[in-house]
Amino acid sequence: MTAAPLFAPPLVPIHTARLVLRPYGLADEPAFFGLIDANRPRLSPAFPARVAAVQTPADARRVLATFRQDWQTGRLYVLGIWHRETAAYLGDISLKPTWTAAVTAEIGYYLAAEAEGRGYAREALVAAVDFGFAAPVRAVRLSIRCRPDNPRSMAVAEHVGFRRLPVRSRWAGRGAADIIHYGLDRPA
Repeated sequence: MTAAPLFAPPLVPIHTARLVLRPYGLADEPAFFGLIDANRPRLSPAFPARVAAVQTPADARRVLATFRQDWQTGRLYVLGIWHRETAAYLGDISLKPTWTAAVTAEIGYYLAAEAEGRGYAREALVAAVDFGFAAPVRAVRLSIRCRPDNPRSMAVAEHVGFRRLPVRSRWAGRGAADIIHYGLDRPA
């Protein structure tokens, strides 16, 4: 049994004290490509598929179009993160639901190097948690995977209330480092 969304959430921005989180439009391609291109070596270990998919501005445009389709089908909800006052593009945050009877969703996020250390990831994550627990997602649990060499991301998850789950080694044949898993259950 699946619990697919009955409707796609509206393509409206989410406002926080300092940020605007919103679904991407095609006009966001220069900022989206520029951030990934400028942060490619730093983002590659944690977001290899995203970095590999966005090699050119044309690739960025295709990825943004895919995000829009994914939003409509409920496969993936990707929100760009902009500074509310300056309109500077800071990064993105996404929720990937698993539409089972007990819906869960994985959250992923990244910021430009120059945006780190200012509380933006924490602020965006709080908004994403609210989004994930609300309709149409209505997740019973949200999860985050962090690389062990990314203490900032782990601190963000913990600050927002995610708890660290037991370590699960990745399949040995992949040669990848262990991943730290975090979970947050929907409040009763």
